[in-house]
This record gives sequence, C-alpha cells and structure tokens, in this order.
Amino acid sequence: MVNFYDLKAEMPQGKTYDFQQLKGKVVLIVNTASKCGFTPQFEGLEKLFKQYESRGLVILGFPCNQFASQDPGNDSDIGSFCVKNYGVSFPIMAKSDVNGEHANETFKFLKHAKPGLLGTEAIKWNFTKFLVDKQGNVAHRYSPTTKPESIAQDIEKLL
Repeated sequence: MVNFYDLKAEMPQGKTYDFQQLKGKVVLIVNTASKCGFTPQFEGLEKLFKQYESRGLVILGFPCNQFASQDPGNDSDIGSFCVKNYGVSFPIMAKSDVNGEHANETFKFLKHAKPGLLGTEAIKWNFTKFLVDKQGNVAHRYSPTTKPESIAQDIEKLL
C-alpha cells in the first residue's frame, strides 16, 4: 500500500517533487485554476502559507484544466500568473488531471483516502483542498467554496 510519503509530483521543467521532504510537515494540497471564480483564493492560500510556513505548513498547488477549461495556459504561464497576480511563493506543480484515467498519483491517493460527500471520490471543481497531518494522514477534505482562512483553525490543531 502506497503511503503519502511515497508520492512524487511533476513540477514545471520536468523536475520531480519528492514527498519524502514533507515528513513531519502539515500539508495543504489544492487543485487550482487561473481563470475560475475561486481563483482569488490564491490570496488566502498565500496568507496561510506566510503565516504558518515557519511552523511547518507546506502548500502545494496542482493546476488543472479539467473544469470548464479554466487553466488553459502552459506551466510557465500559470506560474507567472500566480506570482504576478497573487504573490504566490508556495510550490506550483506541473498542470495535470485530478480525475479520470490520467489523474495524477497525488490526487488518486488523496481522493481514495478522503472521499467526498456520499463517498464519491471525484473532484467536483477547482480549489478542492486536502489537509494532511504530520504523519501523512489525510485529515480533511474541503469543498471549493471553503475559503482558505476558514482552514486556519484545522491547521493550528495539526501544527
């Protein structure tokens, strides 16, 4: 059985992000999009990251174009957009799928570990969030409408 720390994710320019480096950290993973009604959540995510990074929070963004084609750019465009418009300093992975046959391994793991309403695993929309504790257990799954600042209490408990 694969555990959270066995995962790897593709970063822009073909680099690999090894989840081994996340041991002992609290991790918030979000599927993102640059042209979504929820895109302003990047601001709240960055605030959380700045507030808790020194205490061990890591945020990982996973751009996805599966929902109404709301992230059509390439990895470079997406990264530039996040930095320019929201000052994002947390890692943004390479664009990938979160549902279906070609879903990335991270989201396959997260969806299985913490299904949504009525046990459904599928991601319904951009900005679905997963909070992982220091032992690599998926502690919470949040809907796209959950604002990042409302997750702060759960982060505090896990730190």
